[in-house]
Amino acid sequence: MIQAPGKLADATVPHIITELPGPKARAQIEFDKQWTSPSVPRAYPVVPVRGEGCTIEDIDGNLLLDFNAGIAVTSTGHCHPDVVRRIQDQAAQLIHYSADFYLPIYAETCAELARIAPMTEKCRVFLSNSGTEAVEGAIKLARFATKRPYLVAFLGAFHGRTYGSVSLTASKAKYHAGFGPMLPGIFHAPFGHVADLKWFDEVLFDRLVPADEVAAIIVEPIQGEGGYIVPEDGFMQGLRKICDKNGILLIADEVQAGAGRTGKMWSIQNWDVEPDILVTAKGIASGMPLSAFVARDSLMTKWGPGAHGTTYGGNPLACAASLETIKLLEGGLMDNARVRGEELMAGLRAVQAKFPSVIKDVRGIGLMIGVEFDSHERAAAVEWGCFQRGVLVLEAGHTVIRVSPPLVITEDEVVIGLKLFGEAVAEAATKV
Repeated sequence: MIQAPGKLADATVPHIITELPGPKARAQIEFDKQWTSPSVPRAYPVVPVRGEGCTIEDIDGNLLLDFNAGIAVTSTGHCHPDVVRRIQDQAAQLIHYSADFYLPIYAETCAELARIAPMTEKCRVFLSNSGTEAVEGAIKLARFATKRPYLVAFLGAFHGRTYGSVSLTASKAKYHAGFGPMLPGIFHAPFGHVADLKWFDEVLFDRLVPADEVAAIIVEPIQGEGGYIVPEDGFMQGLRKICDKNGILLIADEVQAGAGRTGKMWSIQNWDVEPDILVTAKGIASGMPLSAFVARDSLMTKWGPGAHGTTYGGNPLACAASLETIKLLEGGLMDNARVRGEELMAGLRAVQAKFPSVIKDVRGIGLMIGVEFDSHERAAAVEWGCFQRGVLVLEAGHTVIRVSPPLVITEDEVVIGLKLFGEAVAEAATKV
């Protein structure tokens, strides 16, 4: 028996995990398998029914410490009372009206996102529902505004699963398997090292396509699914110089790394670089379906009515959640991400010091931390071992475990999570 690490506010005694998945979870999983698409990836058999802060309660009443935040989405924690209240108030007024009309809360959300954008020029914003939709819009705008056909993404990148976005994605071959041909006109560059930037002049512009036909370079300032890869200092600045020299737009995909996760509103700000277009989703609305691409005014005004649109994007409930989320991020959660991130990094490096042949690297910024293991099998065993102990983490790439808890995580929760993570590593070190 293992004592669950977290507790909901109304829990009178700590819950005890005796079996994961429990009997109700197993029954629910069997029901799920009858009706849902088998294409939906499932990391491990958790069946959440309630959440608060960094704690998830499953269908059997087990309390689990969420160190993945619903894949870096619940930035303000599960069901933050301020966010819940803002959604409830909005739901009592207006749940939906298409963005084809002048919704006040739509424009207010756009204005707020433009205000916090990492660009000095005035910006405009398009709201959509998911990260992949926002990426699709960004690449449409880039091609439309520049009248150029080609796009550059990076090896290891993940930008989504719709056709344009998945064509940019190059983290795992399985995302392309059976769906070819991909969107034409896309090239993939090596990521992360300053020396890699030579590829643009020596390979791309010299042998493949002229620089003046490249519309945009799209980059995750910190790669997510590719393994939580933090680039070398100088890499992002070098990309900006390449773009400036050749009239190429720089698109920052901040879907996973943005919304305060690294201790700054946008991860690209860790290198003082301004993009031309910024893409956000996940944590920007605390779990409500909202995404956006934010572009310099001089770009966004190049297209007109009907060039791009959406029925549900900028839904009033999602906008309400986003406005409250931004307030909370600026009100202390970004600072908490920095402090708790330093504690987690130190603790994870202490675990690494005990198992140096098992853990190859601990890297990250703020609450976006990757722990790289010596094999995929080892990483998978640690993920499962954490689950069995009541801590929810996720793989990123083939050999990395990502640690990306909600930004409300406390010092006590860091200590508990580190203890149980260390136990899972110790078990995997001897059994795999």
